[in-house]
Amino acid sequence: MSGARRFSLAALAPQPWKNGGGVTREIAAFPPGAGMDTFQWRVSVADIAADGPFSAFPGVDRQIVLLGGAGVRLLADDGSFDHRLDKVGVPFAFAGERGVQATLVAGATRDFNVMTRRGQCRARVAAQHGDFTLEPGTDAVLVFVIEGAWHSGGEGLAAGDGLLFAEGVAAARQVRAAAGAALCLCVTLVMENSR
Repeated sequence: MSGARRFSLAALAPQPWKNGGGVTREIAAFPPGAGMDTFQWRVSVADIAADGPFSAFPGVDRQIVLLGGAGVRLLADDGSFDHRLDKVGVPFAFAGERGVQATLVAGATRDFNVMTRRGQCRARVAAQHGDFTLEPGTDAVLVFVIEGAWHSGGEGLAAGDGLLFAEGVAAARQVRAAAGAALCLCVTLVMENSR
């Protein structure tokens, strides 16, 4: 298994949304180089600057986490949910094929997105406020810092930085938060057997 790849959001080029209604920065996707219709999993950060619909992703499970701004109201076209995403670091899950209208609460927001192809991969998204351990295994793991200073394996991480273990974590690894306010996301991407 290979080691971690460090990334910084500031170094990722913005790309238009699938429906053209905003911009996204792709952190990673699998398999590498996969397009919007062929990924098994995709992790990105989106900037929402105006009200409008979300892109449809049939057969994809989505989780969205507010990173900054006052938040956004997510209303399903079929009435199955009316969710106010206004707490930083709290994931909200929904099916990608569901039509969703997004209405900004008070100005632009930035959101973290995890998408997994149903039946091929599933994701666990956990908010961490203090030290934690990445356990060894073959599942891909991604750590993304929202707030504070963090350290892992000699790497110093600030807001917008992260680590990707695309082939899993080889040995138990500590992720430590410096003193003061700290918040990061730990995403575990579990591949499933397609039958």
